[in-house]
Amino acid sequence: MRRDLAEQRRASVPEIAYPDQLPIVERRQELLDTIRENQVVVIAGETGSGKSTQIPKFCLELGRGVGAMIGHTQPRRLAARSIAARVADELGTEVGDLVGYSVRFTDEVSDRTLVKAMTDGILLAELQRDPDLRRYDTIIIDEAHERTLNIDFLLGYLRRLVERRDDLHLIITSATIDTEKFAAHFADATGTPAPIIEVSGRTHPVDIRYQPLGNPDDPDARVLDVPEGIERAARTLLRETPGDILCFLPGEREIREAQEHLAKNLEEVEILPLYARLSPAEQQRIFQSHTGRRIVLSTNVAETSLTVPGIHAVIDTGTARISRFNRRTKVQRLPIEPISQASADQRSGRCGRLGPGVAIRLYDEAGFLDRPEFTEPEVQRTNLASVVLRMASLGLGDAESFPFVDPPEARAIRDGVTLLEELDAIDPRHVGTDRWLTELGAELAAIPVDPKLARMLLEAQDHGCVTEVAIIVAGLSVQDPRIRPTGVGSGAAAERAAQLHARYTDQDSDFMSWLQLWGHIKAERNERSGNGFRTMCRNEYLHFLRIREWEDVHRQLCDIATGLGLRFNQEPAAPDAIHQALLSGLLAQVGFYDIEKQVYRGTRNARFVLAGGSALKKRTPTWIMAAELVETNQLRARMVAPINPQWLERSASHLLRWEHSDPWWNEDRGAAMCDERASLYGLPAIPNRKVNLQRVDPILARELFIRHALVENRWDGSRHAFVAQNQTVLAQIEALGDRLRRDISVDEHTLENAFNHRIPEHVVSVRHFTTWWKRHSRDHPDALNLSVEELLRGSDFGGGVDGL
Repeated sequence: MRRDLAEQRRASVPEIAYPDQLPIVERRQELLDTIRENQVVVIAGETGSGKSTQIPKFCLELGRGVGAMIGHTQPRRLAARSIAARVADELGTEVGDLVGYSVRFTDEVSDRTLVKAMTDGILLAELQRDPDLRRYDTIIIDEAHERTLNIDFLLGYLRRLVERRDDLHLIITSATIDTEKFAAHFADATGTPAPIIEVSGRTHPVDIRYQPLGNPDDPDARVLDVPEGIERAARTLLRETPGDILCFLPGEREIREAQEHLAKNLEEVEILPLYARLSPAEQQRIFQSHTGRRIVLSTNVAETSLTVPGIHAVIDTGTARISRFNRRTKVQRLPIEPISQASADQRSGRCGRLGPGVAIRLYDEAGFLDRPEFTEPEVQRTNLASVVLRMASLGLGDAESFPFVDPPEARAIRDGVTLLEELDAIDPRHVGTDRWLTELGAELAAIPVDPKLARMLLEAQDHGCVTEVAIIVAGLSVQDPRIRPTGVGSGAAAERAAQLHARYTDQDSDFMSWLQLWGHIKAERNERSGNGFRTMCRNEYLHFLRIREWEDVHRQLCDIATGLGLRFNQEPAAPDAIHQALLSGLLAQVGFYDIEKQVYRGTRNARFVLAGGSALKKRTPTWIMAAELVETNQLRARMVAPINPQWLERSASHLLRWEHSDPWWNEDRGAAMCDERASLYGLPAIPNRKVNLQRVDPILARELFIRHALVENRWDGSRHAFVAQNQTVLAQIEALGDRLRRDISVDEHTLENAFNHRIPEHVVSVRHFTTWWKRHSRDHPDALNLSVEELLRGSDFGGGVDGL
């Protein structure tokens, strides 16, 4: 059966033709020979060289992809879908047949598929089911220069895998960045680096111009805002260049602002957005033929992953959103930062493929030269918790010994380990062993969201609120679908959006607002057609695509939760139950309000305020938890809810640092007591309270019981016969001293020692004594009767017992 399938796959390989205009095709024979003769090959191709679409076809020509698939990874879903569509079209097949793709929630792959495009995250997920990747005979890691966490993890894993599987061929493609580093990483047993083949892409010169927005240091100079700077550059390019213009901006909000501004000020120019969260249909608009001029406003998805057709000019704002982890506050930030020189060159190069191009940078040349040469790999600027968790689930051992291309700092690895310990996902006693991952950690690794969010979902089982927490966790794992208009002329729209959103805002908890919004969305979906629902979203300032992703993530989480045996509650859960489940993933993101400083004090000495969008902004609850702490000009807590600090004793029991002091005897309770307090990462979570000392230090509690109750008689023990008997003995000793005119007394130590030998170790309070003595005295009624001779032998006085 398997042989028949292989024959069918071999027979299905189509005739392969190559577009002559692509530079990589000119190097076809050299590439075929190199791939055939080497297990690992590094291909450095500039933008527009055709490497992403033609290399899979070269592999097919070599006979690969028949016994197992050719896997082709991309950093972004948009690129994976687009490349699959392009390769399928060139091979004369449909997507899902000989060429397929797999991205989050979509799998267009069949038994006939020879080439499978996918996100790098999909391939990582497959490692858990297929550690040797037997479904593939060739792996292409595309856009490796982006150095995302997923890419670096794959490169480290594949470094070991190619040693075990000599039949597996690996091709790493990159812009002309880091190629020598990749080649050295995959050096063979003799230390010889993997071969590098460089393929040019840009065949025409690009005129790079600098048009900074202004000089903020000059009070007399007017500084343009970014949309105005884009408009100025666009007018220049529309006059001087043919074809379309590609403009790079850092994010969706900035694209919307620029789109609104340009639509008002540039007539007869089509303005199209391009970013990863657009629907496939909206993304495909950039590939459709058109008349007139077009400006495409894009995030860095068009920097290397995707080639936008018809581009003759580029406008570069010089910024991007770059994920960065703050080790002090344990906050993952996504600030807008200047891009590296390499990224700027990549952007400029996008306009030199069709003819001479012009690139206008909205910053000065000195600013360009001050930028770092390359973008720092994500593994060196992020929290490694997800990577450490995944490594532990795959049994890869200690992260510090893993063959990363650029090993992260040991401190960064420790931060990831700390978070996983915080979530009780790993056992610090078994670091790097097969016992490192806890049972809870194994369940967390099976849930494809941030480990903190996965922890909430699992905790919900204990509080009977899986139904609600699945909705909230899915919402927290996507971008907020509530659109808040910003920018020039958006005041009325922003006010209208705020009014509409207020209808499903919970005034007591930002988290509970997710549930109200979910209920509103479900009701509207049931009452409207597909187009009607889209219209409703637009009118109510809700992002349709984010809502759809929220629903998709929720559906996937529910499937996973069912597989893990979690039970969905049919009756609504109480808010306190929901908040306690959420708290389990946010233990380091709690704080209490300092009335004097008018700021929240958080863990690890953090100080923060509530973000403006929070429903609790005007209330300032005493204790809160926050879904995220975002550092702008000051640290702000987003998505917050009040908590009861007593919940921390259960949720953070493994993290609390306890202190006990001032032990004392409580005669009313008949037990030793002490002061108890606890801190969570330096935050005083549980203030001073009185607790039984026996729970903390039973040995000391027993000593205090004997001293204060039995020796000093500070208890209600008069009903016991031995008490009166021992008082008589002590009186006899005192009388003896009077007769002999000698200082004969029994010190407390002697009495304590006498009782210590008679009373078992578990008797640490009056309650324990009463239970024990009731049973013991039946057979030994005189067990606690002390004698004159015994006490005198144990006391220190000037003479011996025999002499007396």
